[in-house]
Amino acid sequence: SSSPESGRMRPRQPFALHKKQPFKNMKLLTRLAAPLLLTTASISFRPAAGFVRGSVPRPTTFLRMSSTDVIPGRPTWQQTMLRIKDPAKTLPFYTDLLGFTLIDKFDFPQWKFSLYFLTTLPEGETYDLTPGTKEAHDYLWNMDGVALELTHNHGTESDPDFTGYHPGNKEKDGFGHIAVNVDDVYAVTDKLEKAGCDFQKKPDEGRMKGLAFVKDPDGYWVELVARGTPGKISNECNFSQTMLRIKDPKKSLEFYQKMGMKLLVERHFDDFSLYFLGSSVVSDDANPKEMFQPCLELTHNHGTENDADFQHFTGNEEGRNGFGHVGFLVDDVYKACDEIAKMGYGFKKEPDGGTMKGLAFAYDPDGYWVEIIRRGGLEFGDVKTDS
Repeated sequence: SSSPESGRMRPRQPFALHKKQPFKNMKLLTRLAAPLLLTTASISFRPAAGFVRGSVPRPTTFLRMSSTDVIPGRPTWQQTMLRIKDPAKTLPFYTDLLGFTLIDKFDFPQWKFSLYFLTTLPEGETYDLTPGTKEAHDYLWNMDGVALELTHNHGTESDPDFTGYHPGNKEKDGFGHIAVNVDDVYAVTDKLEKAGCDFQKKPDEGRMKGLAFVKDPDGYWVELVARGTPGKISNECNFSQTMLRIKDPKKSLEFYQKMGMKLLVERHFDDFSLYFLGSSVVSDDANPKEMFQPCLELTHNHGTENDADFQHFTGNEEGRNGFGHVGFLVDDVYKACDEIAKMGYGFKKEPDGGTMKGLAFAYDPDGYWVEIIRRGGLEFGDVKTDS
């Protein structure tokens, strides 16, 4: 397995600003991070559930990211994390119905949770690594794409008192949804309906025709988005969005652009705006409806930035655990966190906090957790699978 921080340990950095005290106990962090990993947000949804009515779109503006002081270490968006109740139900939903590939897994019997990492690979690409092996770990922690991380706390699947995780889309929830792009929303809807899936919205329901929201086994919304050019991507589905609601776009855009993300498209309506950001590896003029990589969709309901008391739930609050975090790979966690600290939003866990050195959780301007992971990975203490 990869050695922590290229085999060297730096002195603890003097991070000055903190919202909360950092975790001292890595076991506690991993147990908390497990149930808190999934959240969803959507293009046209208010903080409370429900479609926005009567919003007139203003012209879409395609923007190229201006040169900005990106944090060091070539940051790349690498994961979105959701907590799940039963992997025996959730994994087949994503792999069998939506075309995801299980590329890796981590089992922690000592802490009673497991992590599953899935992504969509280009049609025809062969993935012959065995999840849970060192080889699969090396692939995961060096990939340029984005994985969906599903966190399972052992026993939830058989606990009669466990009512499930919070899928978002209630009053002041921040997470909205994830999404897949497809050529034909109606055909994929028919397929999922025949497979027994539940829907939040079918393509011809409501005023917004031609898009759908299917619910995964945990109730998270998965948007089905029509591609801009049918036939350009041969996959039936490709992982295309993670949607989060934000309070102040000026602050959030600055944060994520410093994380290397590129503002690809912004759309402004009467009472809300949408911002679509791509990872640092996508081209500056990429179109979210045609690219294979996912985008981070940030939804701003106008006026929240002027309300000092307004704050979204992040998915990591007691009773609202579901969405957990987004995560970025960097070459050097310590150098990256030195620069992230200057933004002033603080850390849930600093790189030298707890027993797991060289791994950090920063806060973004809305308090969402942002995991900072060394490219190449660490020795996490999981029980490996034989190659």
